[in-house]
Amino acid sequence: MEFHFLGTGSGVPAIERNVSALALRFLQQKGTQWLFDCGEATQHQLLHSPITLTKIDRIFITHLHGDHIFGLPGLLGSRSFQGARSPLTIYGPKGLATFIDASLTVSRTHLRYPYKVIEVEEGLVLETEDVLVYALELEHVMPCFAFKITEKDKPGKLDMGRLQSLNIPKGPIYQRIKEGKTVELEDGSKVNGKDFVGPPQKGRMIVIAGDTRPIKKMVDFSRGANVLVHEATFRGDKQEHAAQFGHSTIEEATALAKEAQVKTLILTHISSRYSGEEEEFELEAKHYFSNVHIAHDMMVYKLST
Repeated sequence: MEFHFLGTGSGVPAIERNVSALALRFLQQKGTQWLFDCGEATQHQLLHSPITLTKIDRIFITHLHGDHIFGLPGLLGSRSFQGARSPLTIYGPKGLATFIDASLTVSRTHLRYPYKVIEVEEGLVLETEDVLVYALELEHVMPCFAFKITEKDKPGKLDMGRLQSLNIPKGPIYQRIKEGKTVELEDGSKVNGKDFVGPPQKGRMIVIAGDTRPIKKMVDFSRGANVLVHEATFRGDKQEHAAQFGHSTIEEATALAKEAQVKTLILTHISSRYSGEEEEFELEAKHYFSNVHIAHDMMVYKLST
């Protein structure tokens, strides 16, 4: 699983940081690609990444502030102009469908692929063969969501060495054994597949949060996450300013990660006022939480199995 940070700034584009966008690539699911938020110029950022616009089949919008959605109409149009015909599903708060419809109608942009907008509420918003996606409403100055992607547990590994030591020939029979079935061999003996399969492999869990003040329910929502992507718009000395505008400070975001016992924290949505202060920003974050990364544009974080 790869996290491609296309935009890591807040509010307005800056030289070092574009506004919010994050692409998620599932390497073990036929290269499935999802996009989270789509600030202005996101499609231009994509040109500098290995993410393919026509292969993005789901877009998740955390909230309807411009720095998270103003790049969406252009991206939808470009996906069509590049020849995409595959369906696209877009998830986000109430009002998202109106925004998309108005943008496409006024600009007379005709998409040559089917798309669907799902305006989400808290709870389960998507289930596929491989993952479950949940939404949690945050506390911003407008409706805003965090999305949790939980992989379904995978079957345990097949003990190939033990099977070969019993002279069980490779073939379709191995699949039946891996499924835990009892299989009869050519000599009439039987083997119980459950004896040759290890324990299930626990699915990974990641959380991608939109803009928010620190809220207690995010602790349970994020508990034990392999990766938490969370905003830290301001440093600790701007706590009152952050609260006023519905944001979090470094100290608040790291406190959440620590209480939720997340394994890796990635901070994003960094205010442009900290241009040139990247080292100080990171030192402050690591003071509170050791396994933290400060996202920057075009950064790629790989989550191993």
